[in-house]
Amino acid sequence: MNEKQKPKVAFICTHNSCRSQMAEAISKKLASDVFDAYSAGTEIKGTINPDAVCVVQKIYGIDMTANQHPKLLLELPPVDIVGTMGCGVQCPYLPCKHREDWGLDDPTGKTEDEFVKTAKIIEEKINAMIGRILSSEGK
Repeated sequence: MNEKQKPKVAFICTHNSCRSQMAEAISKKLASDVFDAYSAGTEIKGTINPDAVCVVQKIYGIDMTANQHPKLLLELPPVDIVGTMGCGVQCPYLPCKHREDWGLDDPTGKTEDEFVKTAKIIEEKINAMIGRILSSEGK
């Protein structure tokens, strides 16, 4: 499948500073051959959560600060799939063909173990998404 045909997936939450950023970074490492990953929020914080940066670097060897920054929904291209992080009724709306809510608790202000747990859940959900996308393409 060439680059133009890959589905575009947006991971969104309110502030685009932690869970959605982790999902974007981990997706780019694990799924770049299957889909293009983005993240955004309705409000942004000035930087990515430093605990999220540390855990993603430690587990996946990814420096999120090198290629990512908090973004607003308006900065995203049109997407095919939206993954919301678990912000319930306050989750921002973005048009798409498929939407799923991952129901992730925000680890901000919690222990490193909670960030690791969140990263591993995100990894599992990304791998499941890869499987669904590939099976829908008949691969």
